[in-house]
Amino acid sequence: MTSNYLVYLIALPLLGSALLLFAGRKADKWGHLLGTAMSGGAFVIGLYEFSQMLGRSTEQRAVTQKLFSWISVGSFQVDAGLMLDQLSICFVLLITGVGTLIHIYSIAYMSHDLDRRRFFAYLNLFIAAMLLLVLGDSYLNLYVGWEGVGLASYLLIGFWNQKPTYATAAKKAFVANRVGDMGLSLAIMIAFATLGTVSFAGVKEQASQASTGALTAIGIMLLVAATGKSAQFPLQAWLGDAMAGPTPVSALIHAATMVTAGVYLITRSNFIFDAAPTAQLCVAIIGAITLLFGAIIGTAKDDIKKALAASTMSQIGYMVLGAGLGPAGYAFAIMHLLTHGFFKAGMFLGAGSVMHGMDDEVNMRRYGGLSKFMPITFATFGLGYLAIIGVPPFAGFYSKDKIIEVAFNAGGIKGITLGCAALLGAAITAFYMTRVVILTFAGSKRWDDKAHPHESPVLMWLPMALLAIGSVASGFIFTRGNSLKNWLAPVVEQSPVHEGELLKPEVVSVLALVLVLLGVGLAVVKYLRKEIPLVAPTNVSIFTRIARRDLLQDDFNEAVFMKTGQKLTKALVVTDKSIIDGAVRGVAKLVQGSGSALRTTQTGFVRSYAMWILIGAIGLVAAIWVVTL
Repeated sequence: MTSNYLVYLIALPLLGSALLLFAGRKADKWGHLLGTAMSGGAFVIGLYEFSQMLGRSTEQRAVTQKLFSWISVGSFQVDAGLMLDQLSICFVLLITGVGTLIHIYSIAYMSHDLDRRRFFAYLNLFIAAMLLLVLGDSYLNLYVGWEGVGLASYLLIGFWNQKPTYATAAKKAFVANRVGDMGLSLAIMIAFATLGTVSFAGVKEQASQASTGALTAIGIMLLVAATGKSAQFPLQAWLGDAMAGPTPVSALIHAATMVTAGVYLITRSNFIFDAAPTAQLCVAIIGAITLLFGAIIGTAKDDIKKALAASTMSQIGYMVLGAGLGPAGYAFAIMHLLTHGFFKAGMFLGAGSVMHGMDDEVNMRRYGGLSKFMPITFATFGLGYLAIIGVPPFAGFYSKDKIIEVAFNAGGIKGITLGCAALLGAAITAFYMTRVVILTFAGSKRWDDKAHPHESPVLMWLPMALLAIGSVASGFIFTRGNSLKNWLAPVVEQSPVHEGELLKPEVVSVLALVLVLLGVGLAVVKYLRKEIPLVAPTNVSIFTRIARRDLLQDDFNEAVFMKTGQKLTKALVVTDKSIIDGAVRGVAKLVQGSGSALRTTQTGFVRSYAMWILIGAIGLVAAIWVVTL
């Protein structure tokens, strides 16, 4: 079926961004209202399309819209087209719904910023690009949105680029994402070269007849793209530094939308990964490594936003793990993505609320006892905390436990290894998130006289409250009657969760809950019953020091890539100067020397010219004589 409204989902926020950027200072007084209205309008259109989708049969729910013929070169035919199906509508509602709440929050949070209009223009640009990413009907259309998201995130992370460290953080995020984008570019090229198409429908149709090697190559390249955009190992180093941007950016980009784009890409490409087991196994391994990687980093961060960023890295690792488990895990990966959008966005906004009341202080060691001064922030943040650590009946309990269950039931050593990694990650999550709550809201105050903690205005706590409702109820809604799994069934392959069952769901839930309680208990003993020093102690174990340095990810990148790249560049410069430039200069010197030598023959004396004429004539006669012999 076709729809004429899909383009307006993208057009509204894109128009808002253009108007706010080109209107200049004239729009300062109303720009934030226009930006919020455009995002809200896209949400309304998304709700309309969702209601229409519910009224159609399962086979007729997907709709498309052709905009124009984009590329027509020989056999390479690509239309600029949009597609809305059961998978993309989940993202549309998440992007526009949570995005609009973040716009509302930003009205108050950015009220004193002189460039608030520009900030809302970038937010609208990001929403538009993200919608194009999930609505494109081909990998090439997705790629345009993919790059648009990269640009918008660069602009938002470096919004306060007058600070060199913030500008550097934006550049770091941009470069890391470009490395991942090479993977998506190569995947598109391989798909066209081997399958003759780049549309989702065409690739799905041709995948059954393609070689396993080609599909594995495409899958690996798609995974590289996902690691960059979703901050997965080994391209995760940019996420912590990206917290330099305004806190609403962290909630929008690093919790609910951009960093989940890799999960969308893998799930959308399920037909490739299901036919390429090696690539699918690599997805699961990367997810398992990252969920532990991020969790360990989160235990050592004193910056509240960086602790939440490490948590995001870890939770997306769960999603990637779920997607890497194939037909049994796709639906639960998307479920955790949606529940995470509620509770993590709510906690990031909660962190912004704390910073708002604490004169922009981010060091949790200088918080303490804020629950008395910021009760609404504490309540909403606390609900998100209970959701992320997986306490029943909060959202994370339903989605994360299902991924752990599917991991164990993957079979053999693979299932045991992945399942144990997921369980260990749950325990560490409970520890570091309890640490965040204790350092921020419990205990005695540790701030100085400059801070005057107070509750945030209604435009800030209202979005937090609405997201907290999602943190409580979304998991139950998605799992009731397998509603989300059945909803996604026409788009992704499905298989029984308990095929080759190793552990029953009840056993997984009990194990997870016991480990969560152990993590919570350890954090309580370590942080609630002891005095918290204002400065992080230096006499700590080597493991803590490594965790504080993000498990040496930047050190590794600098040693292996940056310094190696610098040496290679220097070598190329020497080669360029000595060989390439040397050859050019050598030709010039040869011509110059020859000219200088010939110039000496121009003496100005007639007798010299007569001698050369005589020599030339003798030489000519000699040559004729030799030829005629």
